Amino acid sequence: MGKELFGTDGIRGVAGEYPLDRATIFAFGVALADDVTSREAAPEILIGADTRESSQCIAEVVAGGLASGGVRVRYAGVITTPGVAYLTHTGPFQAGVMISASHNPYRDNGIKVFGHSGFKLPDAEEHSIEQEIFQVVAQSSAAPSSRTLVADETLAGEYLEYLVSTVSVRFDGLTLAVDCGHGAAYRLAPELFRRLGARVITLCAEPNGRNINLNCGALHLETLREGVLANQADFGVAFDGDADRAIFVSRTGRIVDGDGVLLASARALKAADRLAGDIVVSTVMANLGLERALERAGIRMIRTAVGDKYVLEEMLRLGAVLGGEQSGHVIYRDYATTGDGTLTALRVLEIARHAGTGLDELIADLEIYPQRLVNVRVREKKALTEVPLIAEEIRRVEEAFGPAGRVVVRFSGTEPLARVMVEGPDLERVESFSASIAEAIRKEMGA
Repeated sequence: MGKELFGTDGIRGVAGEYPLDRATIFAFGVALADDVTSREAAPEILIGADTRESSQCIAEVVAGGLASGGVRVRYAGVITTPGVAYLTHTGPFQAGVMISASHNPYRDNGIKVFGHSGFKLPDAEEHSIEQEIFQVVAQSSAAPSSRTLVADETLAGEYLEYLVSTVSVRFDGLTLAVDCGHGAAYRLAPELFRRLGARVITLCAEPNGRNINLNCGALHLETLREGVLANQADFGVAFDGDADRAIFVSRTGRIVDGDGVLLASARALKAADRLAGDIVVSTVMANLGLERALERAGIRMIRTAVGDKYVLEEMLRLGAVLGGEQSGHVIYRDYATTGDGTLTALRVLEIARHAGTGLDELIADLEIYPQRLVNVRVREKKALTEVPLIAEEIRRVEEAFGPAGRVVVRFSGTEPLARVMVEGPDLERVESFSASIAEAIRKEMGA
């Protein structure tokens, strides 16, 4: 059962173009209204947005479609994706909608949907909504309407209070550099850490609608690293556009991604006898160094396909309490239903505070194997095993590496890209092999 609109993280595209044109956005609202009203009379849905210039408009067109189906809407305004998930789960909302394209450039946008459970919708429900979207667009002759939305600031306040309540220590005396990526956390994150006593150096917290993720945030760590070193900060943390991921910089300037966070968190949870089954769930992208460091601690790592949705599914299946991705999505099931960058930062700071040390010391034994990720723009997403030249090149590299390295080639779930990841003990071979596979894909499928 395939889906055309919903990818691994909702519906995403260029704002104003299909599938984020007004007709399709409005039809999404109509279809979601029909989905929730089939289960509850007079339901209410929460909408939140990031700081892109298109987000408010998309939210208002979605609200127009929902209102036409008899659904009441509350608008949280600018808020993080995990904030929407939390409020949807704890509030009176049948569903929550987040308008964001996460780490993508400002021209892109997207629509993410959470059920009242706080989890993203299952594939079958997304497929059902998708089919109705197509029907609404095909049958409608009227121009899509929108609904003016005014933010209820108390909603973000409720989420902030929850985050504060999860912390067992204060951060007095800590200097923390925070790169907000001009995104959804630009007000919440600095306020959160100040409330807990930290001295906060705020970076990239002046959104103008077009600078979200622009040379800043979780994908561009140069600004944060400079801020940490210049201010002699104890920690640095960077969020992406919707703050569902976090990447850290230690006091010495070392970059600590999701792999480092998972290692520190897993060992702390195990020491506290809170790591259910002594299991951590990550993806095929997790570094071999993480897997071996966890093994030394008596912790088993389970790998899934790339995507926090798949990590969460496996966590729920296994009863695991910790999982995440190298990219900085980390899920703490004792606290949240989805990856949450601000919550991740709280957990990391709390672990360090209890240990009386910094990030460098927490992960000093984590040996990172050289890893190269090459993106190749493609004209189609055809099964790689069906293209002989590509399949043969992948097979050649795997045989050359043997058990000492790994090759992962996959398509992006949100962009027309093939992603080639090669990992092994020797950097020169890693770079050569990743380049050769990428060139084969470019030759056979390149856009």
